[in-house]
Amino acid sequence: MPNSLNPRHAVYAGSFDPVSLGHQDIITRGARMFDRLTVGVGINPEKRPLFTPQERVDLLQRVLKPFPNVEVACFEGLAVDFLRRRQAAVMLRGLRTLSDIEAEFTMTLANRALAQDIETVFLMASEKYSHISSSLIKQVAMFGIGTDDNHDPLESFVPREVITAVRAKFQR
Repeated sequence: MPNSLNPRHAVYAGSFDPVSLGHQDIITRGARMFDRLTVGVGINPEKRPLFTPQERVDLLQRVLKPFPNVEVACFEGLAVDFLRRRQAAVMLRGLRTLSDIEAEFTMTLANRALAQDIETVFLMASEKYSHISSSLIKQVAMFGIGTDDNHDPLESFVPREVITAVRAKFQR
């Protein structure tokens, strides 16, 4: 059976709960590297996300509107199976810290055992985004750090299109 996976199509999979400036940076750079990039919103039944899968897709679509070669889709199950369904030959991953490298190394070995025809490409996070995590974003929003007249602290962590949605989840 010939390989029907497209080496110019990559998938960037994650929970994106919520999409951060770090995610946006990886997607922007990936969209320049590949002809086609699919952002896969993973549904993990063991996690309790802040946003529903559809809300995450909607937020990502708003943020990624300027990229005609980027699409967003939800998936359940293994990421390598999602790549095959999308006919993508490349899994795009972002790395922030040394602990990310260790976890990603383990995941890449498992993915390689499951799908030898899929390559993993790593992009290092830009230094200005390497500290951003979904838990940090949620803490900033949860503890009511408000806005002043000119600046919302969430602007340092998430795209502008996402701020109102994040704030709405934490309104009391």
